Amino acid sequence: MSANTAVESSFNDRRDEREFALLIDGALVPGDDTMAIANPATGEPVATCPRGSARQLDAAVAAAKAAFPGWARTSLQERRRLLTTIADVIEANADELAALLTAEQGRPLSDATLEAHGTAAFFRHVAGLEHETRVLDDGPDRRVELRRRPLGVVAAILPWNAPLLVIAFKVPAALLAGNTVVVKPAATTPLATLALARLIAEVTPRGVINVVTDANDLGDRLTDHPDVAKVTFTGSTATGLKVMANAAKTLKRVTLELGGNDAAIVLDDADPRAVAPGIFHGAFWNCGQVCLAIKRLYVHDSLYDELCEELAALARQAVVGDGSDADTQIGPLQNRMQYEKVKGFLADARAHGRIVAGGELSGSAGYFVAPTIVADIAEGSRLVDEEQFGPILPVLRFSTTKEAVERANASPYGLGASVWSSDLDRAVAVADQLEAGTVWINKHIDVAPHIPQAGAKQSGIGAELGEVGLLEYTQVQVLNVKK
Repeated sequence: MSANTAVESSFNDRRDEREFALLIDGALVPGDDTMAIANPATGEPVATCPRGSARQLDAAVAAAKAAFPGWARTSLQERRRLLTTIADVIEANADELAALLTAEQGRPLSDATLEAHGTAAFFRHVAGLEHETRVLDDGPDRRVELRRRPLGVVAAILPWNAPLLVIAFKVPAALLAGNTVVVKPAATTPLATLALARLIAEVTPRGVINVVTDANDLGDRLTDHPDVAKVTFTGSTATGLKVMANAAKTLKRVTLELGGNDAAIVLDDADPRAVAPGIFHGAFWNCGQVCLAIKRLYVHDSLYDELCEELAALARQAVVGDGSDADTQIGPLQNRMQYEKVKGFLADARAHGRIVAGGELSGSAGYFVAPTIVADIAEGSRLVDEEQFGPILPVLRFSTTKEAVERANASPYGLGASVWSSDLDRAVAVADQLEAGTVWINKHIDVAPHIPQAGAKQSGIGAELGEVGLLEYTQVQVLNVKK
């Protein structure tokens, strides 16, 4: 039996026992409508799932609001226990969740399995975080304490590129701080989230976690809802602007992790053969559908041709295919809309640059694009100036480090960046000049639950992960006591 057949058989064998449902006020309920979810490797429906309505979204927010006072009063130990229990549930069902991720999102099954286990690890890590009361003054006349109080109902809006892992960026911190949550998965990747909702329904206090799907039609209602205290959103900058505008009506707190056009700079002392695999992974992991992926590569003139060829060789060797095939290294783009956008970027690459590897589209029904290396291209082209969010990497020349830094910073985005060099001190000096929330040296996309992630400029507001991310889900309260 092939890997592809094995995954499909496993999925179908469990189909009867997997009833996708919304989670509202502790109950698993059908949607007021249904919607078909497509497998991006085939373009064909892989499952039908519930589609929530405005009525059901309001019910979920009301349930979270009603549950908030009781959950906020629970002990920190009890909140930790819930997060650990959810982590245990995810670990025990990682194979099922991974199969669903591959079916709906397209990524290779090995990567989907890592995402499932990573989600559990993030929940487990957050369970151990602290946000203790600090004493600011304890003199003869007064005692002043800095406390962190929960906010209320948190709306967590997920993207389609890493639906399970982004849950772990948001939900455990919100819960540990004492908030309740309404989760809205992306319209094209709700299945793994709904499966997780089913798995945790019995272990989660009623109303503390709610999950409602939509067909991209309930976002405004959720972010505008008067009973939502905070919105945490991961997605495009364009949608982030709408989220912020809605949140402003009631001064909701927001955490926005938005688009990126991440620049990588390869200095003249780097070894092209040594750095090429890390750069390739940083650009093409998850088919380039990563907000933190390398989107622009600046290479010194002296290394340019050699590094282009090293990257082109890796692109030619990469196995593109159905994520359920064990040999696949790069899966399809997740949805047709993104596929059409990437086709437009390919046309721009042909018009303004030179494709040295890739550029091919699949003749099948799936949304496949070969990893593509584009040389001899410059700013002013769409591929360089915009976020492609797909498997196409423009490689740009530079002559001086000052020039490279200025060009890398000449973007409205500032999510991540990286510097590649054999001289660590020199690389750090360059990193200090880059306008980005995260700058890596000799690597790209290294994310862990204890390392905060934040965006500069139009790449976001606030931070996620670590103690810094936890505090985003709290309200400062100063207790000032006269003695």
